[in-house]
Amino acid sequence: MIASHLLACLFAELRHDQAQRVDKYLYHMRLSDETLQEISDRFGKDMEKGLGADTNPTASVKMLPTFVRSTPDGTEEGEFLSLDLGGTNFRVLRVKVADNGSKKVEMENQIYAIPEDLMRGSGAQLFDHIAECLASFMEQLQIKEKKLPLGFTFSFPCYQTKLDESILVNWTKGFKSSGVEGRDVVSLLRKAIRKRGDFDIDIVAVVNDTVGTMMTCGYDDHNCEVGLIVGTGSNACYMEEMKNVELVEGDEGRMCINMEWGAFGDNGCLDDFRTEFDVAVDDNSLYPGKQRYEKMISGKYLGEIVRNILINFTKRGLLFRGRISERLKTQDIFETKFLSQIESDRLALLQVRSILQHLGLESTCDDSIIVKEVCAVVARRAAQLCGAGMAAVVEKIRENRGLDFFRVTVGVDGTLYKLHPHFSAVMHETVRKLAPKCEVSFLQSEDGSGKGAALITAVACRIREAGQH
Repeated sequence: MIASHLLACLFAELRHDQAQRVDKYLYHMRLSDETLQEISDRFGKDMEKGLGADTNPTASVKMLPTFVRSTPDGTEEGEFLSLDLGGTNFRVLRVKVADNGSKKVEMENQIYAIPEDLMRGSGAQLFDHIAECLASFMEQLQIKEKKLPLGFTFSFPCYQTKLDESILVNWTKGFKSSGVEGRDVVSLLRKAIRKRGDFDIDIVAVVNDTVGTMMTCGYDDHNCEVGLIVGTGSNACYMEEMKNVELVEGDEGRMCINMEWGAFGDNGCLDDFRTEFDVAVDDNSLYPGKQRYEKMISGKYLGEIVRNILINFTKRGLLFRGRISERLKTQDIFETKFLSQIESDRLALLQVRSILQHLGLESTCDDSIIVKEVCAVVARRAAQLCGAGMAAVVEKIRENRGLDFFRVTVGVDGTLYKLHPHFSAVMHETVRKLAPKCEVSFLQSEDGSGKGAALITAVACRIREAGQH
């Protein structure tokens, strides 16, 4: 942590009264181990509420059953299709899984655009377009005559009742296709394929990207029982004992739970840790009062927290000689990638100044030091909060199994985790402190959402075949 030591030395060189005033406003963002333990404990309680049949309707962490009952064991094999829809582009993949001792996964994929008029047109038109692209992909690979199993990654808020049924709760990310909300997206896709009549597929599973990440990493590491996304947004999933999943009948075995953990704190349980800057970001967001935990830890919001602090400090005369630029007044102008650049070990204060210049701010050396400190504090808190949630998850699994010591791997994806110079290290350190009886490894996922859907399909086919013998 040479960089943080260097920053501490620079910060110490600020005028004493100036440093004190900066510290006074950042103080509530510096979380002690005791505070983090308290947050982790509250998180654990909310997980219990989400799993309970009576308490789930009012729980902020929804703990949604995914009907994925097993992680890969390495014996999966075959040829699968995968469809990955989560934004303005979608991908179709062919995935070949070989069980010949080499555990080889081969993939071919094609990216297709979704025109804006289809995002806002009828659901029938949208699914007709998806079916057409699927047909074109299969024709290209000359596999149209095969009836292949397909896994569908559909990264929108959904309620699942079984592995191959997923009811869209509401569209996000700019989609407004009519006649889809409240309906099963698998049925809509099947209908569009039947209408064409030129090919047939076996839609086996529908999943979200967090579960796909866990499955992709689980194929390479059989200790992987947790998936985590920390990018624009944040979410996690893990393998829970069926006897604790009150929303689904049956006590045998395990099921993957899509936690939808970004909503932690929507019931007010994080209010005593939120600052005036968090409240401002939440109030001015698209969904005020929703996803409060996500708004403190994910890439979409960290830059906006920093921007609010910089405006506050400038108004108090602590920065930029009290002069706020017009650009700094623009919502979301301070991008989260700036935090990564400003905190990168290789960047000198000169380059911090060039980012501020880009925002129309005339800065001194002291200004650059303060901005660097603000970015460090906001990112560190985000990583610690994320670690507090993850510690609650791994502790829950350990306690479920009655173990004194538990070894587990977390599959991770997301740009904030991968690109920020210190986020991952701080998060790992927090998990180590708060879950000392767990040895937690973190494995970065490559192509989690597409490959993961195919692997879930492969696992489901393996289990289905075993049941038929």
